[in-house]
Amino acid sequence: MTTLCVRFFVLEGMRHEGGPIHEWLFQVAREIGIPGGTAFRASAGFGRHGLHEDTFFELAGQLPETVEFSADEGLICALLARVGQAGLKLVYVMHPVTSGVTG
Repeated sequence: MTTLCVRFFVLEGMRHEGGPIHEWLFQVAREIGIPGGTAFRASAGFGRHGLHEDTFFELAGQLPETVEFSADEGLICALLARVGQAGLKLVYVMHPVTSGVTG
């Protein structure tokens, strides 16, 4: 099955509506009907907020994190719309993927 994968780039300390941004994204994805998502904490990254590395002196909550979902185009577009309606300005990439289950 061909689906879309969307990956949001955030900082682990980002919050929205009182909780971590990845939890809010998971909640909205569930409401829309996206079957699952994953958050990955990076050991290092750089971008519009500068360089962040997992070192002894790194401030808590400042490491890069990605939050990823795969679903059909309609569900991914609905998720992006909800993120925009919430006033969030999140960097993301989106690409087509082929998904399936082995066996």
